[in-house]
Amino acid sequence: MALTTELRTQLQLREVAGIPLQASTVDNWSQIQNFEAKPDDLLICTYPKSGTTWIQEIVDMIEQNGDVEKCQRAVIQHRHPFIEWARPPQPSVLVLHRCFLLIYFKGVEKAKAMPSPRILRTHLPVQLLPPSFWENNCKFLYVARNAKDCMVSYYHFQRMNQMLPDPGTWEEYFETFINGKVGWGSWYDHVKGWWEMKDRYQILFLFFEDIKRDPKQEIQKVMQFMGKSLHETVLDKIVQETSFEKMKENPMTNRSTVPKSILDQSISPFIRKGTVGDWKNHFTVVQSERFDEIYRQKMEGTSINFCMEL
Repeated sequence: MALTTELRTQLQLREVAGIPLQASTVDNWSQIQNFEAKPDDLLICTYPKSGTTWIQEIVDMIEQNGDVEKCQRAVIQHRHPFIEWARPPQPSVLVLHRCFLLIYFKGVEKAKAMPSPRILRTHLPVQLLPPSFWENNCKFLYVARNAKDCMVSYYHFQRMNQMLPDPGTWEEYFETFINGKVGWGSWYDHVKGWWEMKDRYQILFLFFEDIKRDPKQEIQKVMQFMGKSLHETVLDKIVQETSFEKMKENPMTNRSTVPKSILDQSISPFIRKGTVGDWKNHFTVVQSERFDEIYRQKMEGTSINFCMEL
């Protein structure tokens, strides 16, 4: 079913403190900001399209001690509440598809109903995170991905995600992204913000590219951060079960259960390539040079380094 004009209007991004967010998130902003974190919460933090689903599955496999069956208990997006997510308020949305309520729950409500210890997730930049997470000295697991690959992945995600604004052409999206006019704002500010916080709080800062290069080593870091000790054979099993190939075929992680009216995977698969360096298939030489210059300006003064190809 085609989206109504009313719903399309609802999908336009609105800003909170200069950060573009989905309208339903902004409508519920007070409730999100007043969310009460607990000291034993683990918050998975990412900029969109930086390996969120991947790190969720890794964390869940560690939490479940490598038990694949337990990790099949629910689709990945329902295992770890997305704290800033909220369903659009219009009744017409519910008519659009019965499954909508399964997608557009209020993340804060689902989180409140969870027993401790909770594993939650967010795309929020540091300045918009509910204050109780900092006040309770929670654990944060941040995954960063190089900006060029992130832009490419986000572009294809917006093409297929009927709940986000149409990205336009690649050339148009290039401008939108570098200007931070996408959901959750500027990649540069997001990554820098979390990087600068990493030594002040309990933050494990990982790179998508490192997980791709040596998954076992990075998964061990996550395991230790979570306070878990798993046998080598279990660790090897987790590496195998969280591989790109496995996750792409796994209906619990590949979003194949989500209706086409929400995620149209005939346009682009949710789990698309998962590679490092795919940006070279999209960026022109001129775009790449311009991007590099903007990157140097935006990231000046920060010690963070990204791998652009493996």
